[in-house]
Amino acid sequence: MHPELKAVIELQQADLRIAELTAEVDALPVQIETLQAQLNEFIHAHEERKKHLATNLKERKDLEGDVKVIQEKISRHKDQLYQVKTNDQYRAMLHEIEGEETKVRRIEDTILEKVIEAEDLQKKIQEAASSLEGEQARVAAETGRLKSQRLEDAEERGRLQARREELAGTLSEAVRTLYERIRAGRRGVALAEVRDGLCTACNVRLRPQVYNEVRTNQAVLTCDNCSRIIYYLEPPPAQTGDAGDQGAEAAV
Repeated sequence: MHPELKAVIELQQADLRIAELTAEVDALPVQIETLQAQLNEFIHAHEERKKHLATNLKERKDLEGDVKVIQEKISRHKDQLYQVKTNDQYRAMLHEIEGEETKVRRIEDTILEKVIEAEDLQKKIQEAASSLEGEQARVAAETGRLKSQRLEDAEERGRLQARREELAGTLSEAVRTLYERIRAGRRGVALAEVRDGLCTACNVRLRPQVYNEVRTNQAVLTCDNCSRIIYYLEPPPAQTGDAGDQGAEAAV
């Protein structure tokens, strides 16, 4: 294979890997931030439930105090029933007592709703508290893994960038300029393998003369259609299956 063609193939592989690693390195901080945001959201929801439960308990205490005040008022009214002198006063007092008792029932219904709500909140708080430590450990472990992965990717990218400089230095200015120009115009992909007479990048059949020449890999050639640098790899030899071996033995 032509030395420059061999170098430019390796250069393309290095550039593709560098681009892949750069994307990973850039994406990992976002993934870490997302993990931390999820944990913060979990903790925030947990704290909000605890605040809600505290508010619930205070409201229930206030309501229970209201019931006590009204019940004392009802008790006084009942004592006063024996002191009224007319039927109208008696009926008015009964009406007031009924109104106060209705208030008590409504408040007690609200208290019951608060009790049910508190039970649900307590259950969720207990569940969150039991899983919080595990969630924190999971986020810490995943964050550590991502940071380690980012460091490894950055180190590999550094090695490849150094190798890229070496490879680029072995190319003639004409080939290097050709490669960079095609790469810039083809989204980073400047090379294409030729297979069965076709450019695998654009799927256009090569002219017979070009196909024969590219199969030698002794020159830096480009596809007439997509302008990418083309090269040829010998297909792997066909493997003989068991059935074929048995057939050959039978023929003998």
